[in-house]
Amino acid sequence: MPQVVVTIDGKTYRMACAEGEEDHLADLAADVDGKIAGLREAFGQIGDLRLTVMAAIQTADELFEARRKIRELEGGLDLGPADAGEREMQHLRERREFVEALDEAAAAIERLSARLTSGK
Repeated sequence: MPQVVVTIDGKTYRMACAEGEEDHLADLAADVDGKIAGLREAFGQIGDLRLTVMAAIQTADELFEARRKIRELEGGLDLGPADAGEREMQHLRERREFVEALDEAAAAIERLSARLTSGK
């Protein structure tokens, strides 16, 4: 399994990823680093954990907004009444996926927080 070394908020992390996903992981890490840098510039030194949580919430908000826009676009399609129930089910699935994504983000933040506080 390939490993990528990324730097986020001045700290270096070695991360494993799937074959061929190295550049994507590096891009994601750069995005997180940029969010944290922007927040640090806006709010100053408010603590690494808070900045990380704020960056995660910002990312979750972007994901939520993108999903909302997709639903709007899909809703604008000329679908018959039979598709309305399917759209509602899809909406419920998307909400569940969003909650799961937030749970995963929270778990990742907790792991990162543990790493930061343990000095690893």
